[in-house]
Amino acid sequence: MTRGNQRDHDRAKAQKKAASAKSKNTLSGTEFQRAKEDAAAIMREKQRKGMWIPSGPASRSVISMCANVD
Repeated sequence: MTRGNQRDHDRAKAQKKAASAKSKNTLSGTEFQRAKEDAAAIMREKQRKGMWIPSGPASRSVISMCANVD
């Protein structure tokens, strides 16, 4: 075998890389809740301004109804 313990080195390298990758939410409960509320407030503001267009099959009828309003 000419490669020696290459497999062991690659395995150790992969484990080190996987350990350093972010795997879970690091926010506490209150920080997570605040982040959710901030995102919801931004989305409500976009909806109020009309910048957000819903996607999906139901949105086509809503968009067409809005477009046909005189």
